Amino acid sequence: MQPSMFNLRVPLEARDEVFLMNTLTDAQLVVSSDVAALLDRASKGEFIGAPSSAADERDALYLLRENGFLVENRSADRAALDSYLDTVKSNTDELNITILTTLQCNFACDYCFQGDHGDYNKFADKMSPAMAGKVSDWIDRELDRIHPERFVLTFFGGEPLLNIPVMYTIAERAWKASQARGVELFINIITNGLLLSEEVVDRLLPLGLNGVKITLDGDHDTHNRMRPLRGGQGTFDRIIENIHKVAGRCRIAIGGNFDESSAESFPALLEFLKGQDFADKLVKVNFKPIVRAEAKAPPKNVIPLTLVSANAKPLNGTCMTSVGSGAGTGCDNCDFLDDEMSFLREETQRHGFKTHDGVHNGPCHVHMQHAHTIGPDGSLYPCPGFTGQLATSTGHIHDRKDVFRESAREKFERLSPWKECGDCAYIPVCAGGCVAASYSQLGDMNIPTCHKRSFDSALVSLAHTAASAVQEL
Repeated sequence: MQPSMFNLRVPLEARDEVFLMNTLTDAQLVVSSDVAALLDRASKGEFIGAPSSAADERDALYLLRENGFLVENRSADRAALDSYLDTVKSNTDELNITILTTLQCNFACDYCFQGDHGDYNKFADKMSPAMAGKVSDWIDRELDRIHPERFVLTFFGGEPLLNIPVMYTIAERAWKASQARGVELFINIITNGLLLSEEVVDRLLPLGLNGVKITLDGDHDTHNRMRPLRGGQGTFDRIIENIHKVAGRCRIAIGGNFDESSAESFPALLEFLKGQDFADKLVKVNFKPIVRAEAKAPPKNVIPLTLVSANAKPLNGTCMTSVGSGAGTGCDNCDFLDDEMSFLREETQRHGFKTHDGVHNGPCHVHMQHAHTIGPDGSLYPCPGFTGQLATSTGHIHDRKDVFRESAREKFERLSPWKECGDCAYIPVCAGGCVAASYSQLGDMNIPTCHKRSFDSALVSLAHTAASAVQEL
């Protein structure tokens, strides 16, 4: 027996205990330091072919093995990883569809190619009623082909509420199709919140509305600077007013995007949210960094990744490929963003809001065969980050086998950026990071994007949360 490569540990020195986590099995244990020391002894080969004679040690070794902390050998560990990733890829329990009703937006965010860039917004794609019907037909066929237990339908954009009729059409058809097949439907909306209304929520609730995610990019003044209307007017107050109106009707989550110029404003946003009468109705609050593509003319119809730093410095260095294996260190911008993510996660928790634990991140939908993004023209993509780039389209709802789409689909099926990550313990929850970021920033989807620094910080927080829960028992 030897320790699994997916083991992580955090010493809890005040209690003379250790938090253990295995990212492949998701086992989490708070154990005495003596039990944790058995893993070190196992790494030296003490238990190979010779079980411990002490009963308490035998019990501890059994516990560690049953939870995946001890494995036969490294080959068994890697085989288990391959099996896990294959299961994630082919799982049919859930059909997950994200639909971009339009690429148009009523905001002019300075970090988005869909901001106020000449005439782009006016002519950006918008799904037609006829296409909405064809999309619904395609969904019916997928439900019959896959037979999932759950159907998760997300409306995104651009701003999805700029094309409400299409959203209603698809939602109503999805509800009827799900009901006819005994499939549970969950409808989500990702919106800037400006057009969110009681009418929209009330119309979708009977159809399976699960929740609405609204973006706030900092406190009042910072948000208004980052996310103004196309005429330059602020949007913060109207969004908050809309949240007040619908918070009691449906699940509301708050998201936010920060860069080096805006990160410091988020604690003030959290303080503001805590004082609102809808604070206890927010199901999650989660902030993430913006990663801007290189400063060059934006391609038409592309939903980009975004800003890394205030001066839009692109990440073209090797730091994104080597950090996870311990072969290098992250650049200053990488470290800043990871540190800010950790700080804002702790601040969010301190203000009493539920947030992502920062460890259980993936693998993301790009690695799942039955997760698709559908563009306004009916093109299929592996995730929203590729929408509009026809070279990365993996299919179309017309079901024809276009040569260029088949080529793209095969490339995504062969994706394995984690193979460049060495023995990194975070592979099961990261799978090499954001493929769209790798494509945009590094030009190669099989080069990992690493945020191990942020994972490590989140693990410490998770460890102390787990220890507190054990102590309360």
